[in-house]
Amino acid sequence: MKKFIQTLKNIWSIEELRSKILVTITLIAVYRLGTHIVLPGIDPEKITVSSAGGILGLIDAFAGGAFHQASILALGIMPYISASIFIQLMTILYPPFQKLQKEGDSGRKKINQYTRYLTVLVTILQASAYVAFLNSTNGQAMVEAYKPYFWLSTTIILTAGTLFVMWLGEKITDKGLGNGSSVIIMVGILARFPQSLWQEWSARSNRGGGGLLIFVIEIAILVAIIMGLIILIQGVRKVPVQYAKQIVGNRQFGGARQFLPLKVNSAGVMPIIFAQAIMFLPTLLSNFDSTKGLAAVFGNHSNFWYMIIYAVMVIGFTFLYTALIFNPKQIADDLKRNNGFIPGVKPGQPTADYIGAVMDKITFPGAVLLALVGILPGFAQRMSVQQSFSSFFGGTSLLIMVGVILDTLQQIETQLLMRQYDGLMKSGRIQGRQQVTPASSI
Repeated sequence: MKKFIQTLKNIWSIEELRSKILVTITLIAVYRLGTHIVLPGIDPEKITVSSAGGILGLIDAFAGGAFHQASILALGIMPYISASIFIQLMTILYPPFQKLQKEGDSGRKKINQYTRYLTVLVTILQASAYVAFLNSTNGQAMVEAYKPYFWLSTTIILTAGTLFVMWLGEKITDKGLGNGSSVIIMVGILARFPQSLWQEWSARSNRGGGGLLIFVIEIAILVAIIMGLIILIQGVRKVPVQYAKQIVGNRQFGGARQFLPLKVNSAGVMPIIFAQAIMFLPTLLSNFDSTKGLAAVFGNHSNFWYMIIYAVMVIGFTFLYTALIFNPKQIADDLKRNNGFIPGVKPGQPTADYIGAVMDKITFPGAVLLALVGILPGFAQRMSVQQSFSSFFGGTSLLIMVGVILDTLQQIETQLLMRQYDGLMKSGRIQGRQQVTPASSI
């Protein structure tokens, strides 16, 4: 305990780190304040927006509850995330964007600018859909005199709100602590946790007959899941790499053994997001009526067939997304260019084949574990856990929350170690989710 307090004092004594923490807290407070401001033309006491599951629940989780409150920040940063994902895929699949990415800072600035333009278009489309959704589910909450202006004003306000949240995220990235967009999403997820915990506690305590014991067991299971998720996020397979170091003059060579880190979960949370989006399509086609046909199955997270199909899709998308972002051929070429090789494997294509085979072997258990994390909320619901609290037992919310916390702690630890303070953990460096460029950074 004494060491922990001393570590906090060390963190606060670093002026740069203290400034970043204060800026981050201030910007987060501004964001949370905005999530409670209701759209003009809506009576806040009559709002009954439901976003319990599917992609609507995902948006509401990312927006920190602003979606079901019909807030001016109802769409949150989700349009920016969607635009970023699309641009990221374009940099992999579209040659002109690949060229831009290789141009360094100037290319990244252009890509960021395209992302902002696309965010505006995506926000306008989503804002229009949100207005239609409000008209169909909350017509009684709208002020009658304001209805002729509601569509235009709401679209403009929601677009401006998303751009404001995007600006807050960029400011947190530049002057605060951590990745701004990820921090905003994490704060939105954590904002729901106290209320969900209280609802679960109330439900268990009212039942009696060992309700307190069951609640304690649930908390213990949640902690165990979080610890397992940390292992999944930080897990790497080290492939030994030998580098030839030439000494100019006498032409001697010496070997330097290093390692090529291959992540167990390179795809991150993207497979779960893709799978949830596709699983939501039947509900969307049934006009948000979760009682019809396939929507009755795909709209129920605790349904057995939903969990089976969802798990298979997560595993498939994990392999697909890993194949898109991980290029063994490029890594093999970079190794060859830097006079590096894997002992016992010929340079060039054999090295690429070997790295690809190793990646496939470690991706499969990672994909299975990711699928298991994705369906854990469904199992929790089947065990009579409250729906709001069950979402913290796995899925997108828990993955993002744990990953962002690890990234933020890694930045704090880096600042401490740079100034020769003890790190946050005795066992070594905290590893975040950042992608390592194996060949060029070794």
